Amino acid sequence: MSVYRVTEVIGTSPNSWEDAAKEALAATAGSLRDLRVAEVSKLDITLTADGKIEAFRAKLSVSFKYEQG
Repeated sequence: MSVYRVTEVIGTSPNSWEDAAKEALAATAGSLRDLRVAEVSKLDITLTADGKIEAFRAKLSVSFKYEQG
């Protein structure tokens, strides 16, 4: 039997939501082992004061295997 934990991460990119999601996964993979599933739960955009796109943001729910000690 296995147990998995789910955590949320947010990636940002000046270019696209896809790049934002990739950035979030790359950072997550650098600190968590045994990633299993990533689900995009929210997409949004931050804007500058004059209404231009500043950054694309992707919120992901990422699951990884929980190691019991």
